[in-house]
Amino acid sequence: MKQEIDKSNIPAHIAIIMDGNGRWAKKNGSMRVKGHQHGVKSVREVTEAAGELGVKYLTMYAFSTENWSRPEYEVTALMHLLVSTIRKEARNLNKNNIKLMAIGNVESLPSVCQKELNEAIKLTKDNTGLNLVLALSYSGRWEIVNATKKIAEDVKAGKIDADKLDDNLFASYLETGVKGIPDPELMIRTSGEMRISNYLLWQIAYSELYITDTLWPDFNKEEFNKAILSYQQRERRFGKTSEQLSKVN
Repeated sequence: MKQEIDKSNIPAHIAIIMDGNGRWAKKNGSMRVKGHQHGVKSVREVTEAAGELGVKYLTMYAFSTENWSRPEYEVTALMHLLVSTIRKEARNLNKNNIKLMAIGNVESLPSVCQKELNEAIKLTKDNTGLNLVLALSYSGRWEIVNATKKIAEDVKAGKIDADKLDDNLFASYLETGVKGIPDPELMIRTSGEMRISNYLLWQIAYSELYITDTLWPDFNKEEFNKAILSYQQRERRFGKTSEQLSKVN
């Protein structure tokens, strides 16, 4: 399947909603945390696949602001898993020229999580390969409200003119804009749920959506390649007609 992929038409940025860990665990007669643990293997495999294909940015919805409302034991287990995973994978990321980044309300994470995350980000900051972006304690609405507050502060301080506010200026205040991350061309969601779950609400305005019934712990390189092939079979018109695009090309 990898041989069928057009290497000249790879999405520069792919965003993923990694859903189905809990259902995978239930299906296999395990505790929910086991599903999250197996999901880490999928993160590793998909990151490798993205790097091999030349994807520039891979953003993974690792922990949403809504996830804080889950049972305390599960949140605690997820935080421990986050710390241990970053600690184990940081050197491998650096070895493979992968730059780690994060978006979201990172300050709300436990201090030990922040410490491991910041150390891994610092270790890989000069790498030039794939940019692996973790969305942690993140929600699209939080990001938009946060950007709006910052814009209001800068307008009040006379740093920007409210009349000059447009799409591009607003986007520059988003978490992705501040870090220079482009909008994703493709958004993948596993486990078959037909919703975007408060994820990159501004950024996915023109993203192609790929929904698969495959549960995240079962999502591998082959499944990732299927998503890329599906993307490559689509025509991205951005509001224009096919005839207009053919004239441009």
